[in-house]
Amino acid sequence: MSAWVLPDHIADVLPSEARHIEELRRVLLDTARGYGYELVMPPLLEHLESLLTGTGEALGLQTFKLVDQLSGRTLGLRADSTPQVARIDAHLLNRQGVARLSYCGPVVHTRVDRPLASREPLQFGAEIYGHAGQEADLEIIELAQACLRGAGVNGLQLDMADVRVIDAVLAPVTLTAAQEARIHAALNAKDVAELEVLARDLPEAVRRDLCALPRLFGGAAVLDEAQRTLQPSPALHAALDGLRWLAAHVQGVDVSIDLADLRGYAYYTGMRFALFAHAPEGSAAPSMELARGGRYDEVGAVFGRNRPAVGFSLDLKELVATVPPRPLVAAIRAPWGMDAGLREAIAGLRAQGHTVVCVLPGHEHQVDEFHCDRELVPDAARRGAWTVQSF
Repeated sequence: MSAWVLPDHIADVLPSEARHIEELRRVLLDTARGYGYELVMPPLLEHLESLLTGTGEALGLQTFKLVDQLSGRTLGLRADSTPQVARIDAHLLNRQGVARLSYCGPVVHTRVDRPLASREPLQFGAEIYGHAGQEADLEIIELAQACLRGAGVNGLQLDMADVRVIDAVLAPVTLTAAQEARIHAALNAKDVAELEVLARDLPEAVRRDLCALPRLFGGAAVLDEAQRTLQPSPALHAALDGLRWLAAHVQGVDVSIDLADLRGYAYYTGMRFALFAHAPEGSAAPSMELARGGRYDEVGAVFGRNRPAVGFSLDLKELVATVPPRPLVAAIRAPWGMDAGLREAIAGLRAQGHTVVCVLPGHEHQVDEFHCDRELVPDAARRGAWTVQSF
């Protein structure tokens, strides 16, 4: 095998795509800052028990492990930044009120969950700690929408669910972790036949509700149908009422409900959502999920500070593939030379924010990555001076 061949699902990012990614990264971070979110930069690796405690098996399977040559302890390369941000909120900031935090950095996955995905996403996210009310849920959804619209995505669809619905259905019975995992997988796949098999020894009401969940998807009217269909409980009513309130208050997006949806890591404790971009009209391609988030009030408990939390994240590498690149600001081409006036003119233009590309001797006809539309030439009216002119 050639030494330069990269591992499967790992790829270099070349100049034009890297420029597009960086432009979007700045848009997303500026959008989050406009909502009052402070930027944090957690480390790429840390002790495994800190990185994974309380996050569930799925995240553990996605995490690369290695041994620290200094301490001999096992480290993990982060596969998701949310547990790290929860640690920062709990131990480093230790604020009593609301903390709004954002981040953007690479994460690494041991495997991909769909074809053509990268094992090295560039994860952007934003999170609110310290407020348990639905105001925070609505704000994080609105911020996710604003970020995607700022990136140039139009025609968004918001899909919502709440893990408390499934918890309420299963509350009357005691299940092993393995049984619960199989039921969750069948719900996620909407496999009613498998649910019938898994629930055959459960009480009739529980079995009936489990098999009804895969059919409870569609518009906001699904919530009323769930209220009529499922066995009533305070937890169920709280979850349905919360989704109903959010569906009534989000704006500028198509809303759908899927009460069997359990995608995402196990730390979600309440409302969860995903934002999709509609496929172009007339296209057979499915809608593409661009952002995912929800409420995870228990994520900080393992760090000794159990704070309400809600947030979302997205992969910038996936996002950049769905939106056209922004128009490139053309640059100025300049000759290479040691003339003091020329070097002073180039430095002055760069200080003003212009991109100035110096053409090295013998390379005048090479590909122009920055699409220069002007050039720096001697000023005929002033000896030793230089001026910019269009081609």
